[in-house]
Amino acid sequence: MFENLSERLEKSFKILKGEGRITEVNVAETLKDIRKALLDADVNYKVAKQFTDTVKEKALGMDVLKSVRPGQLMVKVVHDELAALMGGDASDIDIKGHPAVILMAGLQGSGKTTFSAKLANMLKTKKYKKPLLAACDIYRPAAIDQLKVLGEQIGVSVYTEPDNKNAVEIANGAVKEAKARGYDVVIIDTAGRLAVDETMMQEISAIKKAVNPNEILFVVDAMTGQDAVNTAKEFNERLDFSGVILTKLDGDTRGGAALSIRTVVDKPIKFIGTGEKMDAFDVFHPTRMADRILGMGDVVSLVERAQQTFDEEEAKRLQKKMARNKFDFNDFRDQIAQIKKMGNLKDLMGMIPGMGKILKDIEVDDNAFKGLEAMIGSMTPQERSNPDLLDKSASRRERIAKGSGLTLPEVNRMLKQFADTRKVMKNVAGNKLPMMPGRLR
Repeated sequence: MFENLSERLEKSFKILKGEGRITEVNVAETLKDIRKALLDADVNYKVAKQFTDTVKEKALGMDVLKSVRPGQLMVKVVHDELAALMGGDASDIDIKGHPAVILMAGLQGSGKTTFSAKLANMLKTKKYKKPLLAACDIYRPAAIDQLKVLGEQIGVSVYTEPDNKNAVEIANGAVKEAKARGYDVVIIDTAGRLAVDETMMQEISAIKKAVNPNEILFVVDAMTGQDAVNTAKEFNERLDFSGVILTKLDGDTRGGAALSIRTVVDKPIKFIGTGEKMDAFDVFHPTRMADRILGMGDVVSLVERAQQTFDEEEAKRLQKKMARNKFDFNDFRDQIAQIKKMGNLKDLMGMIPGMGKILKDIEVDDNAFKGLEAMIGSMTPQERSNPDLLDKSASRRERIAKGSGLTLPEVNRMLKQFADTRKVMKNVAGNKLPMMPGRLR
């Protein structure tokens, strides 16, 4: 996401490189390029023009300090305005009430059912709530079965009335069930269509009136660009929804929807979906997204994910082992498992400042650790605990190569890289942050 826009903006800022001061002429030239970059990223024309007009006004109204170059100043102004364009601050979800009711709306194919389950999973694991999913999509074949499968996957109950074809009655039944059985939140998955139609709007409006939801979240596929913004506008005029969820931001999207939708509907983007897995889900932070668009990474989100995944006591235990150079393959395998829990590998690496540009044309496979895991799985418990045993025995390495489906040179290379990683880990053992394993292939 935003890769092309990031590259285009970087080129735009180079217009000011070497300039001694901000002038109306060089700012106009830079902003012309920025506006074109935004339009190419599928940003709404009015939004792009308003954005560049605001940046121009602020840039020309600022005094450039001797220590700050014009290009750096422009980056800061653009960064701040990008964050403001997307909402400024992150928006929390309203889950007050017994139960709180969240109504999901959107077109068919936007990822509404999957995201309903992701939201339930987040509320259960991070907010420590007891959610109930309500299957109110009575039109799409297998929609109820899909929600049941997802609910079972995350350990969340799904309320259904298989013989009932009245979505309003099913929604009401789910709320009553939640009150009777002590559920904290009801998430109502409604029907979508291939396009906005009157029947769908009447039905979801009736559900809204019947259950009086805390939140109405409009789920939109970011891949559809300006169509997503137009659809959001139509839904908002009928439903007055409280927030937007952008899905499929991990795909080949130009990012226009993320940059336009807040201005067009004046509703916050609350969450984003970044993949198919149940934990591929993030709170939308406008400032952090602006960081990423401008190639600054997103270290805060990376650290937050690490903190959610890594156990503090386990990290201290590993630190002691690393300091004594006792870090073994059992520890290494555990660390790989922890990193995989943090999410998509390319997305994680893109959070490191400067890495987005490096990774632009590189495929980072989520199975990057597959060979290493196979090699560790082919070792005996003694070998995993004592890596040095493998240095002294060619027959052990040959057996591991056969067992893992790797070649002997591949095993030798991985073992050497592991040994190098141990040395580095020993040197940085004073660092309090959990260590990520070195990238072995």
